[in-house]
Amino acid sequence: MAPIIKTEKITHVYSTGTVFEQAALTGVDFQAERGEYVGIIGHTGSGKSTFIQTLNGLIKPTSGTVFFDGTDIRQSKARTREVRFKVGLVFQYPEYQLFEETVFKDIAFGPKNMGLPENEVSERVREAASFVGLGAGELEKSPFELSGGQRRRAAIAGVIAMRPQVLIADEPTAGLDPSGSAEIIANIGAYRRSAGATVVIVTHNMDEIARNADRVAVFDRGRIIIDASPAQTFARGEELTAMGLGLPSAAMIAARLRERGLRLPDGIITAEGLRAALREFKKGAGGGNA
Repeated sequence: MAPIIKTEKITHVYSTGTVFEQAALTGVDFQAERGEYVGIIGHTGSGKSTFIQTLNGLIKPTSGTVFFDGTDIRQSKARTREVRFKVGLVFQYPEYQLFEETVFKDIAFGPKNMGLPENEVSERVREAASFVGLGAGELEKSPFELSGGQRRRAAIAGVIAMRPQVLIADEPTAGLDPSGSAEIIANIGAYRRSAGATVVIVTHNMDEIARNADRVAVFDRGRIIIDASPAQTFARGEELTAMGLGLPSAAMIAARLRERGLRLPDGIITAEGLRAALREFKKGAGGGNA
């Protein structure tokens, strides 16, 4: 079965032919399978945001091809428009793009542009609102009456309402407290499980990646230089650190404990994995049950 989304040798150059010419992407090959959760990480300016905007046709690569469900997304204008509904993109701080009189109307914007009948638009709005934890009371409010976290969820609901097969989010938890961040990631996970959708998330939060991603793509200077599981990716800690990237909290704590003489296994990247390793260490040291 073909991957749901794939790129072949895509390159994108800004300001071509001027003194400001800059290559944002250089020969990027990428693919994501149906239902897969892919994390994208990289330092600022590494090409992440340009890349994700090529995936639903907002940016046309200078060269190379983007495929959705096996066909070129730019084979026709109609195909590109169709893909923009099927590959949903949540920009960073999407709440700044809310503009309608009510939350209901904002979430309905995408489905209406799809030309759906009113009854289906309404059904999709309420379904999407449910995924992100917004009730009927919030739907009738102005977006500007909501809290910051609620506005973020309303903006994400506006993309979910189009029922995309691929949901892409650029730093969806940026600026939120830990509780709000956890809620957003849970909302995205709920949609993924219900719809069988592919999720692609750009983030600087390595703990989120360690807990949720099936795979990690690491960008550096417009290229993917690592494409592996979270455990395999974070095992290359020195390489990531040299690029200005961090590691999951559990991985850093485990490294410090090893320096103090605790024999902990490699590959610890989550709090759950660290707790399990410490229990095993305690048992092996004769400490009984944790």
